[in-house]
Amino acid sequence: MEAKINQFFESIITFFNGGDQLPWCSPDVILGCEREAADATKGATDEGKNESIMRLSWALVHSKQPEDVQRGIAMLEVSLANSNSPLQKREKLYLLAVGYYRCGEYSRSRELTGHCLEIAPDWRQALSLKKAIEDRITKDGVIGIGITATVIGLIAGGIAASLIRRN
Repeated sequence: MEAKINQFFESIITFFNGGDQLPWCSPDVILGCEREAADATKGATDEGKNESIMRLSWALVHSKQPEDVQRGIAMLEVSLANSNSPLQKREKLYLLAVGYYRCGEYSRSRELTGHCLEIAPDWRQALSLKKAIEDRITKDGVIGIGITATVIGLIAGGIAASLIRRN
């Protein structure tokens, strides 16, 4: 019985949290990537610098801290213009989409995911993110409808109660 109750509460928590399968990144990993990027600016090749910046961007957009996610988005938007290959562009668009998803900007995330899928239509990561975005938009809609119905019910109940008291 206790297992069923725990499973019930876990399903409710998953519903409200979104239940996406995107990984999270710890502050320690971000700190390591920041050090690596700083070291890369001291003498690494351009390719080495770009790789360390991409790792840092990945870590930032997968952070639980909103400020880190915003920093990652800013870095990716600046570096997107310097993308030479379709593969680099696809990776940066995907990471931007993850960042916007983490910030709750689902329409922007969906748009960027669509651009990724134009470059690589069968890319599983982008397809998974697209599904997570669509699920989240649907859940937000269901929650919004539930809140609206509750408010309407409370108002109708209040009106009905006041009419009953008058009579």
